This record gives sequence, structure tokens and C-alpha cells, in this order.
Amino acid sequence: MAKKSAIENNKRKVKLAKSLAPRRARLKAVAVDETLSAEERFEARLKLAELPRNSAPNRVRNRCEVSGRPRAFYRKLKMSRIALRELGSRGLVPGLVKSSW
Repeated sequence: MAKKSAIENNKRKVKLAKSLAPRRARLKAVAVDETLSAEERFEARLKLAELPRNSAPNRVRNRCEVSGRPRAFYRKLKMSRIALRELGSRGLVPGLVKSSW
């Protein structure tokens, strides 16, 4: 099990990234638009830099929904390999058959 503080910190980052996503996208579109003047694009870059760092989506870490583990994460199932193996062995993951010999 991961540290509670790390899990909560990641949840805060997810929430902040979702709330500021439209504003960030709008500023980014202005910043890369070649038809606008250099001053307007630079001003958009400055406003983008003023946003909190944790509002960037690449600061969010994929974590297992079951254990909070950050590594060996399966995106499709939103869980780590260890949690997947445990739940698969119990027959709780539909369509998954764990072989044993």
C-alpha cells in the first residue's frame, strides 16, 4: 500500500488539472498560433506560466485504484499488476483466467 499522503497529493493534482484544463488549453492555443503577433503569444506564455505547476496534466501520476501503487500500472484496468493478480486469482476480474500449473 502506498503512502496516504502520496495518494492524496495525486488526487489534488488530478482535481486541479481538471479544473484548469480549459483555461490552460485556451492559453496554449493562443501561444502556438502563428497568425497572432509575437507580443500576444508571449503574453499568453506568461499567463500560462502563472498557472500553478500542479495544474499541468503531465504532473499527475497513474496510480492503482486498489493499492495506490505507482509502478506496473495497467491503464485499461486502472490497477497494478499485483492487485490484478490478486483479484484475478479470486475471480473478481471478468474475462481474466489466471493459469497455474
